[in-house]
Amino acid sequence: MLKSLSALVFPLLFATSASAATLPPDVLPPPLPWAGASEALIVPSSDPWITPAEASAFRTTPGYDEMRGWLERLAGASSLITLETFGKSGEGRDLLMVRASKGASGNKPVLLVQAGIHSGEIDGKDAGLMLLRDIALRGKDSLLDKVDLVFVPVLNVDGHARASAWNFLHVRGPEAKGTEGNARDINLNRDYAKLDTPEVRGMVALLQRLDPVLYIDCHVSGGFDMQYDVTYTYAGWDRYARHRATALWLEERFGPGVKAALKKAGHQPILYPSPIDTRAPQKGIRYSPEGPRYSTGYGDFIGVPTVLVENHMLKPYRQRVLGTYVLLEAALKLAAQDAGRIAVAKATDRASRPAELLTRWAPAKEPIGWVEAFKGVAFETYLSPATGRMEQRWTGRPVTMRIPIIGQNPVETVRLPRAWLIPAAHVEVIGKLRAHGIVLETLEAPRRQIVDTVRLRDVKLAKAHDGRIPVEARFEHGTGLAAIPAGTIRVSSDQPLGLLAAALLEPESQDSFLAWGLFPEVLASPAGTEDFVMAPVLERLLATQDHVRTVFERKLAAEPAFAADPDARMSWLVERLLPPDPFSGIYPVQREI
Repeated sequence: MLKSLSALVFPLLFATSASAATLPPDVLPPPLPWAGASEALIVPSSDPWITPAEASAFRTTPGYDEMRGWLERLAGASSLITLETFGKSGEGRDLLMVRASKGASGNKPVLLVQAGIHSGEIDGKDAGLMLLRDIALRGKDSLLDKVDLVFVPVLNVDGHARASAWNFLHVRGPEAKGTEGNARDINLNRDYAKLDTPEVRGMVALLQRLDPVLYIDCHVSGGFDMQYDVTYTYAGWDRYARHRATALWLEERFGPGVKAALKKAGHQPILYPSPIDTRAPQKGIRYSPEGPRYSTGYGDFIGVPTVLVENHMLKPYRQRVLGTYVLLEAALKLAAQDAGRIAVAKATDRASRPAELLTRWAPAKEPIGWVEAFKGVAFETYLSPATGRMEQRWTGRPVTMRIPIIGQNPVETVRLPRAWLIPAAHVEVIGKLRAHGIVLETLEAPRRQIVDTVRLRDVKLAKAHDGRIPVEARFEHGTGLAAIPAGTIRVSSDQPLGLLAAALLEPESQDSFLAWGLFPEVLASPAGTEDFVMAPVLERLLATQDHVRTVFERKLAAEPAFAADPDARMSWLVERLLPPDPFSGIYPVQREI
């Protein structure tokens, strides 16, 4: 899941001679030998329904048009397969979904699988084509007896069209891969909360339409070398998940089920080992909560069991695709077998009404567990003349090590209000809340009520990423009687998506609309007047208000920098003279307490 190097490399290629624009050198570590029963899934070269990836011996993956043509041909050959669109990309390409179903759609639970949210991590696409072929034409239609499969072969279709050998250099195959970001270079797997991209807006709408029994998002990992080839994980597990019932099903049923299927097929599965330090595997792996910016975190917040598949980057493409096939087939069987249990878990989570939202956490000082026999790969270090530091060189030699599991301790938790009150003018934010399916109420008449108003202090702009300039600040809460005009949007926390609403509207939340910079007016300086007018007004304040004068003089004496800063002195006095500006430094969403 590392960022593509294309943005870095392409300018160099175009700035140098044509001879320099050659394929990147093969610098990947030696692959570990592998053979597994899943190899029997590959059809002979003479098969008329061989997929493009199989036909190339998994050296390449088909482009958008070739993939679509193959799927249209399959849909024409089987009544089980229908091809639909669920939106448009930023550059106008159709977002495709394939439904594999027996009978009328809508009568059975749905397994939703998406591939290519990072279009250089494309294993899921080719695995899905093989599985659809075998369901439609090769005798695996019984997988659809109790569940429908909805498959999105590529979510980031615009990035997929920018395939290059320079993208995702750390991933072993296929020969050309797409980019991580979409046409605007926005990482789609950071957009589930803020909904800035048409691709993720389409996917969120599809989630609402299908309400799947299980949602699987196919990726390829970064990190260190290891013996495992197929890994998977969930949002925080039962220990850190925001919704416990669905997390427990994933931990107790999904994990053991797919692990057994993968091992039987000759693969090496493990729960995704998110590394603390890729240069030092012995430091361990992390477990932590997730926010709703990610597919898995979003699934947790909306009460849909969601799985992140992270195939290991250094395993051959053929091996990774076959492992994904096995996992998806096992997931279909589990979804069919456990549909009733999952429905109960989802209903339990959606009926819950958490009173608090965890907004900050930090690594625990002591491990919460250990992986006693982690199957790693040995490495050596060398001094790189390019970087001037010691770099890793993975040897391909298997080793076993004991590594710690590093959990998280809560640092900040906020208590949810009864509701959030949003001025009607904030149409972008209100539209995003509606797109999430959050229930909104429009106040028909004005009212006066006690609210909590939040002021921002020490505001900083973070480094721009994913199409936004995030905002960081301290927050001061104050309660008081406020006039709430008619037309204000009220968002109750007492609803199935109340926790998601909290993550989007609580200012302390790392994925709040405020944190993502959707309220830029809070950064504006208040309107002022000329200094020659304001100075005598403030002088009169000091002459007539003994308390203000006393505190001001103490501050001058105690803080030389303040005393020497005319603007700071004026701002301090203005705060004590004038009513607060309704925009500058004030979070416009009020909290009903």
